[in-house]
Amino acid sequence: MARVVCVHGVGQQVHGEDRLRSVWWPALSDGLRRAGAGGSVAESDVAVGFYGDLFRPAGQYLSDDIPPYTARDVEDGFERELLAAWWRAASEVDPGVVAPDADGTMPATPQSVQAALRALSGSKFFANLALRTVVADLKQVRAYLTVQQVREQARTRVAAQIGEDTQVVVAHSLGSVVAYEALCALPGHKVRALVTIGSPLGIRNLVFDRLQPAPAGTGRQLRGAWPGSDQLVWTNLAGTGDVVALVKDLRPLFGERLHSALLSNGTHAHDATSYLTDALCGRAIAEGLG
Repeated sequence: MARVVCVHGVGQQVHGEDRLRSVWWPALSDGLRRAGAGGSVAESDVAVGFYGDLFRPAGQYLSDDIPPYTARDVEDGFERELLAAWWRAASEVDPGVVAPDADGTMPATPQSVQAALRALSGSKFFANLALRTVVADLKQVRAYLTVQQVREQARTRVAAQIGEDTQVVVAHSLGSVVAYEALCALPGHKVRALVTIGSPLGIRNLVFDRLQPAPAGTGRQLRGAWPGSDQLVWTNLAGTGDVVALVKDLRPLFGERLHSALLSNGTHAHDATSYLTDALCGRAIAEGLG
């Protein structure tokens, strides 16, 4: 089995394991090099826990097409709430984004959803994403967190890549939620380092409160389960302008032994390769590899 297992985020439904490894491995190697550990992992040592095809409509051949979503396709409840959270976060880090109402609410109307999408389209973070892509990403996050069959299938895909030889799991965006839950469901696993990048794990109500296993405790003592043994080192990296990594510091939710750091990824704040090439990411991976 692979020494390093990588878990992708949303929007990868038309890709596959080999395609993603061809992108992630060079960036991961560059990060190791920046950390002074170049050449410590070969491409054959890297595997991808791929679940993106679970979100591709059945009966279609591979293509770059995304359904022609509009504001009217953003459903009330989870999707609208997550869109509102992204809007608020974007307005906090980008002065070019008009903030939502001061009370943080957004009425459940197509017009208000359109206003959110229009505001996000003017942000540095979402500037290169088409409206339909943003809506598709919302739907993938909702599907994983609210449809148990999708959740179990995705976790099974990731868990199948984690074996006795796996030392490091690197997980991006929604993939950090999948990887976290997969590790929690694998008692006795030998993974030494979990590296989460651009993670939404800290978003209360929408993500954190829905985790499996459910967080334990109440109030300020509410804590998520630790995804491994006491020897597991968990490092969470968040880009300063990464809107998806809404909560940058996960320590209040998972405990002080978690290592948190902020990175500067420029205009590609949420891009996986921008995280992987950073020296801090390389260092966390290298330490897991021993």
